[in-house]
Amino acid sequence: MVAALASRIGLDRLRFKKVDKVVALSVLGAVLLAWIVVVALDTMMAFVNEINDVGTGDYTLAKAVTYILLTVPRRMYQFFAYGSLIGGLMGMGALAASGELTALRAAGMSKLRICASVVLALTVLTAVVALMGELIAPRAQQKAESLALTAKNRDVAIGKGGTLWARDGSTVINAKRGRTHADKSGVPTIELSEVRVFEFTPAGQLSALSIAKTATHINGEWTLHDVRRTDFEGRSATSKTEETAKWKSQLDPNVLAVSMIHPEYLSMSDLTRNIDYMNRNLQDATTYKVAYWGRIFYPLNVLVLAFCAVPFAFGQLRTGGLGKRLFMGMALAISYYFFQKSVVSMGAVYNFNLAVVNALPSLFLAVAAFVYFRRNA
Repeated sequence: MVAALASRIGLDRLRFKKVDKVVALSVLGAVLLAWIVVVALDTMMAFVNEINDVGTGDYTLAKAVTYILLTVPRRMYQFFAYGSLIGGLMGMGALAASGELTALRAAGMSKLRICASVVLALTVLTAVVALMGELIAPRAQQKAESLALTAKNRDVAIGKGGTLWARDGSTVINAKRGRTHADKSGVPTIELSEVRVFEFTPAGQLSALSIAKTATHINGEWTLHDVRRTDFEGRSATSKTEETAKWKSQLDPNVLAVSMIHPEYLSMSDLTRNIDYMNRNLQDATTYKVAYWGRIFYPLNVLVLAFCAVPFAFGQLRTGGLGKRLFMGMALAISYYFFQKSVVSMGAVYNFNLAVVNALPSLFLAVAAFVYFRRNA
């Protein structure tokens, strides 16, 4: 079989398209299979967790299923890197088991050239996934969060564009965005931006309107910052401004925290809008910047990781070392994940350029792979 494949491909010179076709058919099939399995496992575990909330408010089993289905695009985007890594190793392992990988090496192909074929096969699929993560996943995730939150808690809802609406007795609150973070002392804080508090009389008439730049919840108390309050009485209205004002509200900060969309789930356009807003108002936009640059370098991270892990599939199968190499490849992926998170977190803490910080782990891995291929062509 090895001889037949070698003869079919040609020992003197391998045609570019035929080589890529041989590798792509094996790798892409394995990637799709591994990707589906990983996403399915994560989806099933999430569904089991959601079942525990069925019966809370108006949250039914049908709504739980709908919620899970809406989160699938986000999960597909999130786990594609792992699917491509595992699938790439499985596809190359299949080529090695059938002897085709040996034939390619005997025909004069270097490990670098074979790995480049793997990356070429994954490039188009990675571009499609990146596009899905920008256009489909954020909107579907937002609809999922809105569905679950509205069903579980009738007093809180997510409006168009991720705006927050909540009711606290005769008071209605609107905030354009919210986030959770820790202050300088490490105390967890919930912060709402561009807040409007509408106060109504028992008859349903507007009695007061407070417009605040931000609202924070610290140590069990809500505080409005840079607030302008307007009281309505009959045909007259009086206004006053304050730097800070205590806001007596029973609004549950834990419910609000659940309703806030994580920055990593937002699209690049939404991230850009949030970063611009926070920069204009001299607020810390680090969490949004980290998510933004993570999206920018997502395709590079996927391809570099697959490129560097595939060499673990090479070697003599008779020694029984393929399983070991597969394990080492996945161990590389896990190590790379923690290494990248550590580098990005340190860069954010020490205010380094986040574009450079996000690029460093991939560049480091690419250089290490280049050195390996130079020594083991």
